[in-house]
Amino acid sequence: MSTKALILLEGSRMGTGTLYVQAAKRLGLHPIVLSADPARHNYLATDNIDAIRVDTDDLDALIRECSRLRATYDIAGITGFPYPGESVYATVAKLCQYFRLPGPNPASIERCCDKFNQRQMLAEAGVPVPAYRLAANATEVERAAAEIGLPVILKPAAGNGSCGVRLCRDAEELAEHTMYLFGGTYIWETSPRILVEEFAQGPYFVADIMGNIIIEIGAGEFGPPPHFVYREYTYPAPLTDDQRARITDVSLSCLRALDLNWGPTNIEFRWTERGPVVIEVNPRLAGSPDPQLIQLACGIDLVTEHIKLVIGEKCDLRKRHSQTASARFLVPDRDGTLDWIDGAAGVPGVAEVTWYVKSKAPLIRKGDARDCIGHVIAASPTPTQTAAILQRAFDSITWSITPFPTIDE
Repeated sequence: MSTKALILLEGSRMGTGTLYVQAAKRLGLHPIVLSADPARHNYLATDNIDAIRVDTDDLDALIRECSRLRATYDIAGITGFPYPGESVYATVAKLCQYFRLPGPNPASIERCCDKFNQRQMLAEAGVPVPAYRLAANATEVERAAAEIGLPVILKPAAGNGSCGVRLCRDAEELAEHTMYLFGGTYIWETSPRILVEEFAQGPYFVADIMGNIIIEIGAGEFGPPPHFVYREYTYPAPLTDDQRARITDVSLSCLRALDLNWGPTNIEFRWTERGPVVIEVNPRLAGSPDPQLIQLACGIDLVTEHIKLVIGEKCDLRKRHSQTASARFLVPDRDGTLDWIDGAAGVPGVAEVTWYVKSKAPLIRKGDARDCIGHVIAASPTPTQTAAILQRAFDSITWSITPFPTIDE
């Protein structure tokens, strides 16, 4: 009997790849990673995973590689990660369709990957979204900002991890970030198109969904503007029954509007004066540490349950317990070389300490999710206790960064 294999496209920077590999092995599957550059995914070498170099932007090349693997393995399922780009998950959907394996609708995934198209479809369905415009040059950006009114958010029409996203509070910041995006510094996944949108102000929430079931709603905080760098996540979010019901209703409206009816989705919100406003619908599982937080908070292992769907098995989404789980991210306060980092692991109540970089790694802040160099997770029966554990853990962390030499040096 052939070995059952799970094909994984690309990887992830913050640990999700490792979670999938481990879960696949627990389910008796042999994980195989297809990547354009396997060396950029550290967990592959650490976990001694089979990795094959292939152009993951080339659907035909992926079909040929998967067909070749089928001579040796029984390919039970195919999935992947949104790194280095959201389009990877759209390719996964096409592969699943080609090989007649369980998976999402490719057209639905592609519509979501284009933030402008997503905005249009949600707005047409009556889903509350920020005011928005599409711009292809600096003149159009300036006109859109004038129509919407400052402050505005500028973001690439395709991408993830807040890459290229910035709050522009005045004309100077608007011109500066427009130049950054259009001036050749920013690396585009697609043709240069900017989404200019209203700054929806209010607390941030995220709904994690499997199929059409709302698994849990979390709350998040970011570092100081104008960037949106993760600072902390907590599950479950401290919501009233009315707030939870309204976020649930809007989430289900998003799924209907975008024809998302299979597998994982995470939807980001801001709670504004008019209630929950949709910032983004991501037709995939949220990256680490969200899956770990959900498992600690309610006992559902979303990674394992997703893999079950991928291989055609029934998933189990029953909640097994209830507690508060929080993750705080470590973000450097300056550029330089990381000399060392330590701490947090021995603090009672800490569930996980993960560093994304190693000693002697160069740290260059970019103003997006790539600035995070690690996270600490704590869990307990109450929000107050979890917050106290997390603070004690962070107070115990010590580290050193040596600034880069100046030109004079």
